[in-house]
Amino acid sequence: MSEVAHSTIAFEGRFARELPELAIPWRAEEAPDPQLLVLNQPLAVELGFDPDFLRSPEGVRLLIGNAVPEEATPVAQGYSGHQFGFYSPRLGDGRALLLGELAGPDGELRDVHLKGSGRTPFARNGDGLAAVGPMVREYIVSEAMHALNIPTTRSLAVVATGRQVQRETLLPGAVLTRVASSHLRVGSFQYARASNDMDLLRRLADHAIERHHRGSDGESNRYLALLKSVISVQAKLLAQWMLVGFVHGVMNTDNMTISGETIDYGPCAFMEGFDPGAVYSSIDEMGRYAYRNQPLIAEWNLARFAESIAALIHEDEEQAVTLAVEALNGFRKEYSATWFNGMKAKLGLAEDIDDAVSSPLVDELLQLAQEARADYTSFFRSLSKAARGEAEPARRQVLDLAAFDSWLERWREASPDADAMDRVNPIYIPRNHLVEGALAAATEGDMGPTEQLLVAVSDPFTERPGLEKYAEPAPESFGPYRTFCGT
Repeated sequence: MSEVAHSTIAFEGRFARELPELAIPWRAEEAPDPQLLVLNQPLAVELGFDPDFLRSPEGVRLLIGNAVPEEATPVAQGYSGHQFGFYSPRLGDGRALLLGELAGPDGELRDVHLKGSGRTPFARNGDGLAAVGPMVREYIVSEAMHALNIPTTRSLAVVATGRQVQRETLLPGAVLTRVASSHLRVGSFQYARASNDMDLLRRLADHAIERHHRGSDGESNRYLALLKSVISVQAKLLAQWMLVGFVHGVMNTDNMTISGETIDYGPCAFMEGFDPGAVYSSIDEMGRYAYRNQPLIAEWNLARFAESIAALIHEDEEQAVTLAVEALNGFRKEYSATWFNGMKAKLGLAEDIDDAVSSPLVDELLQLAQEARADYTSFFRSLSKAARGEAEPARRQVLDLAAFDSWLERWREASPDADAMDRVNPIYIPRNHLVEGALAAATEGDMGPTEQLLVAVSDPFTERPGLEKYAEPAPESFGPYRTFCGT
């Protein structure tokens, strides 16, 4: 590697060093003709990279793991997972690699991780590769989530490999360079527990506490405190998903982080017409991961996490179960409080408003929106105009005008803050038809639509002239939307 590359970056190998049982040293496949498609310059700078270097041929090779510093130890991480409720004991990074951790200016470590970098020993029957479209999808949606102030993994770059990938047709291949506070998952703990190696399980839990939940360290039962902390961050995360109408689509236990960050943007989508039963994933035939089920699935996943660390919580199994169940009971309380406070904010209501006033306002509005299949994002955004006296944009989206006008009168009596509403109700989200258009163009080598969509969703709360199409729902001709995981 060139000297400039060495002076630019130093990967730590902390996960690989501390948890070798969960880390298989591996190297990314050589890409025949790597070409940078999109680079997240602000994130690059934040991580201490020189963006000009990352755009150079050597920098592009670094981004896909083909030219890492000699001291770096890329590894494929091992983990288990319940996929659609069925347990798979050995999943792991089948087409992904952890290049290592970077220490930011704040001293916190962040993982730099690849997707689509080739087969690993965890690959099973997969080819280990990824196509341009799904990698660009993750870039767009993860950056949109970050701009919406929702905890998420980030996307640093997408690099075309110059290699074709066989899916339904031949597609251009790509590698995503992803950044996260870590890639520890519920599935990581399931994998460690299944090994019956209590030393490994304890080291993994200690690693998670040090990386994410240091407050647990001072508690008398640090592993019970870890469980409670993970429950808390996930309860808040799920409430935030629900408040913006985000449907993850594949909430397997290997896709639930210990940090509380959203991970893995496969068959995800943002709901348009308000429908609690909304499902977009082509493989979710039973609606397990439907919009309304997401909090319940999160709770179920967290119960699997509790099972995995129960032996650390208390040596007596009965006592461990009692303590874990008590901790899990906190999920619904914290989720409900976060969601309800978020809904009050979306309606511009004061935090200390009487629940007897705010609760019916929330419930009745959602009922009106559901009856009309009102566009979730634009309907809430239009309410700030109604708070300023311009009710027609909102009225156009409902069916029962008399009921809405009655609601409007009572809501205005509560003195909603229109400016505060505009700070939490986005005008721009990654509209599904625009995402699909951007992915199709990117597959053909045109990154223009992706770049334009990123401009809109990277500043979602500020209305800007010329971006009207990014605020509009899909035309009827777009039809029912189905997403695919891309593997």
